[in-house]
Amino acid sequence: MNDRQQIILQWVNDKQRVSVNTLAQVCQVSEVTIRHDLTLLERRNYLRREHGFAVAVQTDDVDQRMMSNFGRKQKLAQYAASLIHEGETVFFESGSSVALLAQYLSDKRSLTVVTVSSYIATLLKSMPCEVILLGGMYQKASQTLVGPLTKLCLQQVNFSKAFIGIDGYTPETGFTGRDMLRADIVNAVLAKGVENIVLTDSSKFGQITGHSLGPMGLVSRVITDDQLAEPIKAHLSSSGIVVDCISQ
Repeated sequence: MNDRQQIILQWVNDKQRVSVNTLAQVCQVSEVTIRHDLTLLERRNYLRREHGFAVAVQTDDVDQRMMSNFGRKQKLAQYAASLIHEGETVFFESGSSVALLAQYLSDKRSLTVVTVSSYIATLLKSMPCEVILLGGMYQKASQTLVGPLTKLCLQQVNFSKAFIGIDGYTPETGFTGRDMLRADIVNAVLAKGVENIVLTDSSKFGQITGHSLGPMGLVSRVITDDQLAEPIKAHLSSSGIVVDCISQ
């Protein structure tokens, strides 16, 4: 994927639906060039085309999810890494923002990372930390381990902090996830009662997905960007959750 196609995918994921004309203006190329790029991206299932538009697709692919609001997620991950101390054992869930934490751990000594994500485990191979990859049923698209064996493994490990991703949040539903099996693992992590930290960009707030994560009282902190709506921030704070809104 070239630089222009990355820009196209970023715009489509951020806006959900973008016209060919707009993309041509953003990239400063012809609409013919944009249509060619869209054809290639559609063949790789990164987006879908409608007449005159490019439309985002829901996906479990970590690389593709990471492209959405990539700059924001980098800053969130960098801030989250500052909360991790040398000698700690921490848990990383499979969210795309959580995955970016891996690039900010080079100065953390005697750190152990427990994860259900083979994608994150691979990113950590050049870092000085120890990695514990839990077993279970492998979801190929998301590169995540799920199921009863994973929950059993969780019972055998201890950690002081857990960094998790979400797919949705409203004051009425609380935190939610799209995938039932991954939501089940997140709930098992939350139930361990450690410092549970939601790490996600603000686009997830105001969205509703199918599977509840919680209850909310099990979440200690939310790290997100400064585009978070004030009413939602107020509701999180009133629920006893520390909210860190990181400037872009």
